[in-house]
Amino acid sequence: MYTTLERVFGFQQLRPGQEAAIGAVLAGRSAAAIFPTGSGKSLCYQFPALHLPHLTLVVSPLLALMQDQLAFLSRHGISAASIDSAQSREEASAVMARARSGELKILMISVERLKNERFRNFIGQVPISLLVIDEAHCISEWGHNFRPDYLKLPDYQRQFGIPQVLLLTATATPPVIADMQAKFAIAPADVITTGFYRANLNLLVEPVGGADKQRRLVEWLGAKAGQPSIVYVTQQKTAEQVAERLSQRGIAASAYHAGMAHEAREALQRRFMAGQINCIVATIAFGMGIDKSDIRNVVHFDLPKSIENYSQEIGRAGRDGQPSDCLVLANRDSLNVLENFVYGDTPEQGGIRWVLDELLAHGRDGEWELLLGALSEQSNIRQLPLKTLLVQLELRGIIAPRYAYFAEYRFKHLLEPEALLAKFDGERRQFVEAILDSSQRARTWCTLDFDRLYQQHQAERGRVVKALDYFQDKGWIELESKQMTEVYALLDAGFDPESLSAELHGYFKQQERSEITRIHAMLELFASEHCLSQRLAAYFGDRQAPERCGHCSVCHGRVAQLPEPPSLPALAGHDLQRLCGSFIQRHAELKGSTPSAECLTRFLCGISVPLFTRLKARSIAGFAALDSYPYAEVRAWAEWQLTAH
Repeated sequence: MYTTLERVFGFQQLRPGQEAAIGAVLAGRSAAAIFPTGSGKSLCYQFPALHLPHLTLVVSPLLALMQDQLAFLSRHGISAASIDSAQSREEASAVMARARSGELKILMISVERLKNERFRNFIGQVPISLLVIDEAHCISEWGHNFRPDYLKLPDYQRQFGIPQVLLLTATATPPVIADMQAKFAIAPADVITTGFYRANLNLLVEPVGGADKQRRLVEWLGAKAGQPSIVYVTQQKTAEQVAERLSQRGIAASAYHAGMAHEAREALQRRFMAGQINCIVATIAFGMGIDKSDIRNVVHFDLPKSIENYSQEIGRAGRDGQPSDCLVLANRDSLNVLENFVYGDTPEQGGIRWVLDELLAHGRDGEWELLLGALSEQSNIRQLPLKTLLVQLELRGIIAPRYAYFAEYRFKHLLEPEALLAKFDGERRQFVEAILDSSQRARTWCTLDFDRLYQQHQAERGRVVKALDYFQDKGWIELESKQMTEVYALLDAGFDPESLSAELHGYFKQQERSEITRIHAMLELFASEHCLSQRLAAYFGDRQAPERCGHCSVCHGRVAQLPEPPSLPALAGHDLQRLCGSFIQRHAELKGSTPSAECLTRFLCGISVPLFTRLKARSIAGFAALDSYPYAEVRAWAEWQLTAH
């Protein structure tokens, strides 16, 4: 083991926890490695991958994480690749060919890739030794970054006959660890945690009123003499404003957020990694996969989303083991913004009922086809909670995913049709001729008509897609696919849509309460009278941290009393009709009905839902007029106003 470690990776020894995780995998067992950010989780699969007979398949939620790890593997001469949305079809095909031939040791993908029929066909033909799930807390409904597609990973493991699993995460609370362990049948002894306390991180919480935050940030960073720093904010506009203010005050800073072009973000990240720029003001879009060891400061200008997010974000500081400062400029001003993100993800019961009615109406012959974007728009449920809803229906045994396919395939001839036909004879030539005849040709692209192909030539869809893939691999055509259609089997049509929609709505309300509780747990942590390092470690079930770390703001004698947000005029003084009249009218014109209190609350609090795009709600007077009030208060007031009128 140690010979390989030094020869391939250049390391003299393993860090705590790594040997136990690697040992479990090499002994043929599944394992979970729960280590703090920056403590070498990746090596726990990279090392065994060299010793396992077949492919190691890594599911990772972020492209940036994949790229960083691939660069590391490449530097160490390990044959690894990814299949991702940024690649051309040719690049993806080349990676598949390497995996098929056995040349590839590690293949990295996103979980969404497993919904692709072409990819599943391919992966079913490749022997896999180990399934690695990075950011594995995403599999738990009670985790902070729950991704519904992750819930299907245990099924995929069985479907592809993968003997072992390795789960990796930095942020899992005891209930989340238990959930992960149960879903993959991991023995308690193979759940390896190394503790969350990091002695070199100084956790500082400073109560600062909203109006004073920028001045305090300039003062604090100004004393840091150009040290590598990340400032986290909640919204894109704040990132722009704060970066500009810092730059005006002589602290060169750049904003980074999801609203920027991909190339601009990539360039910024490269400059930060190379030390050409030292201060990034970012939304949480930044930081995943950032393996810069000398980040000295992480500042939360706005409150983080949860203790888990806070832990993940401060975990990017001081990976070289040197002292680093993690400062929260704390108040309750941005509390509404955080809560509104949560409330916007809770579907209305009417939307859930719409989906169930749609399922019963169109799933009669035992199959239900849907386009996620269209279903989201029609039901007025955001795409992430809609995916969660579909997974909940799966878990209740009402539907089962059969396959997903691209509704539209089109191709461009790189070889003239006659030359392509000449490559085949007999029945195969007739089959290829049928494909070419059934494709409607525009100027450059030919679009396939699967129905016509089946009716006239009895050509099965799967065989046609395989043939197109083969032509693409050979360089005879350029292939494009779009409009992902998901096909589910309807297993149980005997449910009562009214009671089931109420039950599912209750599930989402429970999720909502759980998320709101998480936000308030974070506020309690920051206002704690006990050592912050000890409180943070205890939240993640780590009882080994010292009672007093001696280097947090509480140990320095500064307990944070978080200032309350500025007081607002009573809602009773507002008039619902005056604020929402134009919106109510446009809603009636489009939908033929009056909006619910929930819908009006979202409009007044400035929370986007699919329906608002169709209504062009942002351009209507009154949108976000009450965004500084707590959502629950606005909803209670809207309900009262509606019943009063």
